Amino acid sequence: MRRFILVGTAVAALGVAGAPAVAQDEAGFQAYINGPLRQQALAEGVSARTLDAVLPSLTYNPRVIELDRDQPGSNPNAPIPNFAPYKARHVDAARINRGRETYRRLRAKLERVERETGVPESIMVAIFGHETNYGSYTGGFDLPRSLATLAYEGRRRALFSGEFIATMKMVDRGVPRDRLKGSWAGAFGYPQFLPSVYLRLARDGDGDGVANIWSNEADTLASIANYFVAAGWRPGQPWGVAVNVPSSLDRAALVNRTVPTRCSRVFERHSQWRTMAEWRALGVVPQSGRWPDGNIQATLLEPDGPGRTAYLLTGNYRVILDYNCSNFYALSVGLLADEVEN
Repeated sequence: MRRFILVGTAVAALGVAGAPAVAQDEAGFQAYINGPLRQQALAEGVSARTLDAVLPSLTYNPRVIELDRDQPGSNPNAPIPNFAPYKARHVDAARINRGRETYRRLRAKLERVERETGVPESIMVAIFGHETNYGSYTGGFDLPRSLATLAYEGRRRALFSGEFIATMKMVDRGVPRDRLKGSWAGAFGYPQFLPSVYLRLARDGDGDGVANIWSNEADTLASIANYFVAAGWRPGQPWGVAVNVPSSLDRAALVNRTVPTRCSRVFERHSQWRTMAEWRALGVVPQSGRWPDGNIQATLLEPDGPGRTAYLLTGNYRVILDYNCSNFYALSVGLLADEVEN
């Protein structure tokens, strides 16, 4: 369920810079894809055969432009809502129960991937669950058409022309044209990878020589895990822990003074880093009653404000944010993972 504030597997923090928007019409679209876009694709190694097969099938799609301009979170000055309502919708009984069923059904595959990568089984399942509700919905937009339209629109031309070209390289590699379906902004398959991420990180999980993230769960799990490995997942560390924070905590002394280089609204909500032992000395108490290793570094997030459940978040939480740069998303993935393995 990729939310395009364009995040996650690839797109969080890419901004909206680019060519200014101009009047959009079919004639302009055809001139763009058969001129500049085709030349860029050829220069980057896409075969003329693939372009000759795909470009004539494309037409301008105004719907994806509407969706892009209407996406939530586009106003950086809007107040950030509480996390609790989001959690209630995304870590609900139905998703938990289906996650546990998926966890049990795929246990043999999950165990092997965790053994090879160090990425927890439950985290893989939680990503699968959040992105496509365990494969039940992967999107029905034609990827080349959507990406070419978004590139033509111009606000993020470098991003979307690059993803269109990556899609053409997938065709060159033998991916069938009818498999190129996904979200309006280009994410596809069970893990909702962008085409460039597929080319870089998708993996064959069952040894048949194909990285099929459209319908093969073994390949999907291996690909999710490979993404997390590439993003720096540290085996043996939790993603975070739910805690109660004493009212006496001097939050002003813990304000993060660093300036985020990306996803500023996400990272500016995090405190300074302290070890788990230091947080314990400050009176923070895990709701489970169990402390992780005292040497693990963590940052504090209070997504519903003081006096409500807070979270100490490790470097592995930052890896989840790399998949989708949203605190609400990352928290929900971690919490769903915890529920799945219970």
